Amino acid sequence: MATAIAGGMVSSGAFSVDELEAFDPDCSAAGNFTSTTGVHSTNSSPASGIKSAQTVVIAVKPQVISGALAACGDLLKDKLLISIAAGVPISRLQELTGCSRIIRVMPNTPALVKQGATAYALSEDTLPEDGELAEKIFSAVGIALKVKEEELDAVTALSGSGPAYVFEFIQALADGGVAEGLSRDTALKLAVQTVAGAAEMVSVTGEHPTSLKDKVTSPAGTTSRALEILAERGFAGSIIKAVRAAADRSRELGKK
Repeated sequence: MATAIAGGMVSSGAFSVDELEAFDPDCSAAGNFTSTTGVHSTNSSPASGIKSAQTVVIAVKPQVISGALAACGDLLKDKLLISIAAGVPISRLQELTGCSRIIRVMPNTPALVKQGATAYALSEDTLPEDGELAEKIFSAVGIALKVKEEELDAVTALSGSGPAYVFEFIQALADGGVAEGLSRDTALKLAVQTVAGAAEMVSVTGEHPTSLKDKVTSPAGTTSRALEILAERGFAGSIIKAVRAAADRSRELGKK
């Protein structure tokens, strides 16, 4: 995710490679980051980069964030800190760093192809320009929306975990095509484009998904028959329950 974010920042023209510097304790990962983004990366120490930085992005898993921040010592106190560690609340980040200006971010993996959906929440002490910077960074890899921190568990469940639900649907759609005699390659290509095209229609037309669905569905036709089966099997309800279960889990992880 760090590579996707930095790569988008640079390739969009919003930032130059000279404005960025990265640290990763893994030598191979640091090298891959540089070769992919063009941004200088080191595995020796985060201290030198943090000292000269105005903003620090912490792009680590929540399980290791305490150790990662401990390695930074007291260097983060006067910085703007942006964290993409899922479930780690702003209050905890403040405890770990002594930093008051914090932005908690939930991106998702389509940021890798600049189609990300990112939501971010600001601490009380952030400046207006801090929020503008977050918008600039994450708009480089998709869309970026400002939310309240208490909404981030729902964001995690919807857009953070959401790509996995869509991948599952694409796989099932393709499997259905294969079951009806299509080759695996043909079925998968059609499934992928169908999902991408449907999403683009919602985005471009601005019409409600129900309205667009009705335009596809002829009375007593093939689509109508298929939708009957989905309704009988509780398709919509299952998706809603899945999102709510993921949100509950995000809240559990935040408490831990």
